[in-house]
Amino acid sequence: MHFSAEFLLDWLAAYFWAFCRIAGMLMVMVAVGSRTTPARIRLFYSFAVTVAVVPILPPITLDIELFSLGSAFVILQQVLIGIAIGTVSVFVVQTFVVAGQVIAMQTSLGFASMADPMNGQSSPVVGQFYVLLVTLLFLGADGHLLMIEMMVRSFDTLPVSMDGLLAVDYKKLAAWFSLMFRAALAFSIASMVAMLLVNLSFGIMTKAAPQLNIFSLGFSISMVFGLFVLWITLVNVPVHFNNQWLRGISLICELLNDVCGVP
Repeated sequence: MHFSAEFLLDWLAAYFWAFCRIAGMLMVMVAVGSRTTPARIRLFYSFAVTVAVVPILPPITLDIELFSLGSAFVILQQVLIGIAIGTVSVFVVQTFVVAGQVIAMQTSLGFASMADPMNGQSSPVVGQFYVLLVTLLFLGADGHLLMIEMMVRSFDTLPVSMDGLLAVDYKKLAAWFSLMFRAALAFSIASMVAMLLVNLSFGIMTKAAPQLNIFSLGFSISMVFGLFVLWITLVNVPVHFNNQWLRGISLICELLNDVCGVP
C-alpha cells in the first residue's frame, strides 16, 4: 500500500489541529490543568483524547499546508478556543475562592493561609477548602467529561479554519468577571450578615460592661462563631455550584456557536 506525501500531511494536520484545540482546554481546565498535575500527564491525556475522537470528527476541508504560515494562524486559533473554554471552568471555581476570602476576612480566619497550588500564591485556608470541595463536585458531576463532549461537538459548530472566536465572544468571557464577583457575594452574604450580628452583639456587650476585653475575648469567640457559620452554610455550596456551573455551560454553548443544540 502506497501513501502519498500529501495524504500523510493532511492526515497529520487533522490530528494536530484537533490536538491543539483539545490540549488548549485541558491545559487550563479545573483539576486537569492545575499545577499539581504534571505537564507530561496533561500531554498524554490530550494525546489520548485526540486519538480517540479524531476518527469521528467531520473531515477538515481546509486547504492549508501543515508546515506553512497559514497553519500557524490556524494553530493559534485552535489553542485560543481551547483556552477560552477551559477558562470558563476556572472562573466557576474561582467564584468560591473569592467567596472564601470574603468569609475568611469576616470570620477572623483570614490570617490562616496556605500555598495555593492552582494560582501559585498564598490564599486563605477557607478559600482552599472551598476549592477542594467545588473540585470534587465538578468531578462528581462529570464536568470534565461534559467539557470534553462539548469540545468534540464544537468541531461541527466551529470547524477548524482561519476564523476562531470573535471579539464579542472574548467580551462575553471578560464579562464573567463581574458575574463571578456577584455570585461570590451572593454565596457569602449570609455569613457576612451572621458575623455582623455577632460583632454588633460584642459592641453592645462592651458598651454595657466596659471591663470586658473585646480584643482578647471577642477574637476567640468570633473564630468559634465563624467555624459554626461555615458549617451551617456548607449545605448551600452544591446549590450555588450548580447555578454557577449551569451559567458556565450556557457561556460555553454561546462561545461554541450553540454547541449544546448539536445531537
